[in-house]
Amino acid sequence: AVVLPVVYSLVALISIPGNLFSLWVLCRHIGPKTPSVIFMINLSVTDLMLACVLPFQIYYHCNGNHWVFGELLCNVVTVAFYANMYSSILTMTCISVDRFLGVVYPLASARWRCRRYAVAACAGTWLLLLAALSPLARTDLTYAVEVLGIVTCFDVLKSSMLPSVAMWAVFLLTLFVVLFLVPFVVTVACYTATILTLLRSADRHGEARRSRAVCLAAVVLLAFVTCFAPNNFVLLVHVVSRLFFGRSYYHVYKLTLCLSCLNNCLDPFVYYFASREFQLHMRHYL
Repeated sequence: AVVLPVVYSLVALISIPGNLFSLWVLCRHIGPKTPSVIFMINLSVTDLMLACVLPFQIYYHCNGNHWVFGELLCNVVTVAFYANMYSSILTMTCISVDRFLGVVYPLASARWRCRRYAVAACAGTWLLLLAALSPLARTDLTYAVEVLGIVTCFDVLKSSMLPSVAMWAVFLLTLFVVLFLVPFVVTVACYTATILTLLRSADRHGEARRSRAVCLAAVVLLAFVTCFAPNNFVLLVHVVSRLFFGRSYYHVYKLTLCLSCLNNCLDPFVYYFASREFQLHMRHYL
């Protein structure tokens, strides 16, 4: 009742101005729009999308977990939370792949590292997310607890959301493996190869590039470990335990879902270390 609204409020207070400023710099002051810039714009828009629905979640917890905004808005807020997390994961992976290709295979990848393909990649990730999260969008996620006189929003897991155990398995594996585990492995592999290539470089500007690459990898890894990994592991355990063993890890799940929002505060650091131009503009305005 206290921790969640406080954390959500802090995230909103930091994320909204931070990402509005980042979006302004990325759109107005950085050119040309390279693939990395396109991905960072997508990441910033995603963060602002979540920030817009955080006030509803804050009021919900301050109101004793009583949802007063109706079924549709409950679905919108829930989908926004998961879309933000998985879109951030996939976009960070795209940034890591772009950096990997630019450093390790600069000539061979030149034709692929263009704005058109970056926009297509962003569109593809959103289509994948909409398909993966469609069960949440189609289901009434509100639940009336008559004994307490409240209506909850995605606090009670409905087994009827999917028609069979097989469909639940597909849903969970899609979220955990396709949208989290595989992108995490790809991201780590790309940054490892990028840093190793820069370490072997004799370029006189190599030290600065190495430093930025290491810092970027550290920020992204921090986001994965502290923001994304806990919720994905707990969600998997919580759903399996709830559906098949009658056990619930609800409080841990809600806490890790809250922690996943902290990536919104880390993303401006991703822009800072991913773009030299963004770094210069940030230093100028600060």
